[in-house]
Amino acid sequence: MSATIELKYYNSFWAKKIKSITDVIPAIDDFTDVPQDYASSDADDWYIEESRIRGGYNNTTVDFGVKAYAVDAVKKGETRVNAMIYSGIYNSRTGINETNQFSVAKDITKGVDPAYGSIQKLYAEDSNLVIFQEDKVSRALIDKDAIYSAEGGGTVTSANLVIGQIVPYAGEFGISTEPESFAVYAYRKYFTDRKRNAVLRLSRDGIEEISRYGMTDFFRDELASLNGSINSVTQRIDGRIIGGYDIHTKKYELSIQPNGTFKETNTDPYKTLSFDESVKGWTSFYTYAPDFMGSLGNAFYSFKNGQVYKHYSDTSAKGTFYGDPQPSAVTFIFNPNVSMSKNFKTVNYEGTAAWEAQITTDSDTQERLLGIRPYQFAGSLSQIQNDFIASNIFIKKENKYFANILNAQPAKPGEIVFGDQISGLKGFVATVTFSTAATTADRELFAVSTEYVQSSY
Repeated sequence: MSATIELKYYNSFWAKKIKSITDVIPAIDDFTDVPQDYASSDADDWYIEESRIRGGYNNTTVDFGVKAYAVDAVKKGETRVNAMIYSGIYNSRTGINETNQFSVAKDITKGVDPAYGSIQKLYAEDSNLVIFQEDKVSRALIDKDAIYSAEGGGTVTSANLVIGQIVPYAGEFGISTEPESFAVYAYRKYFTDRKRNAVLRLSRDGIEEISRYGMTDFFRDELASLNGSINSVTQRIDGRIIGGYDIHTKKYELSIQPNGTFKETNTDPYKTLSFDESVKGWTSFYTYAPDFMGSLGNAFYSFKNGQVYKHYSDTSAKGTFYGDPQPSAVTFIFNPNVSMSKNFKTVNYEGTAAWEAQITTDSDTQERLLGIRPYQFAGSLSQIQNDFIASNIFIKKENKYFANILNAQPAKPGEIVFGDQISGLKGFVATVTFSTAATTADRELFAVSTEYVQSSY
């Protein structure tokens, strides 16, 4: 399609092509209401530019001259998962805001080794930037660079750089694809590496595997259970690991949630536990599965189904999370003289009243043949729901609670003394679980012990 342009006879004009391919614009036919395709006018693909200065008669004519330009053959954005980019400066005091400026004339990108996967987390600490990749943790110098001598020695000097030398930490550990497990307190940073079944701490002495403190098998099984299918929406492994630091108790809280969905109740499978630096170990399991958790000021908060909950509040009952009361329990293993068969006669504890205990053993005799029955004791009288459960109450003496293990099992074949006429429970190992219901009152448990004698089968 041609176009007619009216021009003054004494002037010179340049016709410049601005489109390499004529656009095809859909239109609606006025009679059939059916979309039709037609080519746009050639006049839309060109524009006219006057070449004389000030447009005067016989004025100087300008030419295109030599122009430097670059053609980008790929007109699409590129995602670099292992690189960083920074914008111009922002200064609220002087009103300078260049955060929307990314000048390609400046060296504003910094990449890390792509062999270690994508960058999952960035954390600024003092004058360093900690970079968490899937399989590696590094630190980058900020506003400075490292210069190395011919002998290999390094020194840090100031340089006109935003992100300087990248120095990796020792150890082939990363944060996998769970940046939500990251938590920080002072100079300690905690995170998990699902690929290596490890929970890690990064501090001044480097990366340390804190999951090895008595919990190697546990984390190997639990983190391996997250290796499920990839979610089609998030493109990530199903299952979540939520981390947070509890400023109230000075512990790192970790919640492993295999389902990876926002839970309506605490009945879904999950494991929430805490790590205590003072004892170098994992001290407790909890009966809540948060969507997010962290500390603010001197209080610890968690989020569940869009609501915020403050922990350790005096107005809430002990052992109650998100309005769901759960009993508190502590499990002990009695295994003195491991190669000797024993008859456990008593269970004793130091603490407050209202604790209940259940005890089972690894007995290979008649107790196992009939199924292991729990033996229950209470600080006060409680109703026994099973006729075959041996029961007793704790008796307080000198601020300590004692209870005999009374055998209420029926007579078994071959017994000389019938079951309900003897006391004690046979076995090499006894497992005792103390529990108490959720309440606003404090429940304390300081020590648990047992009295046993040698037994023969």
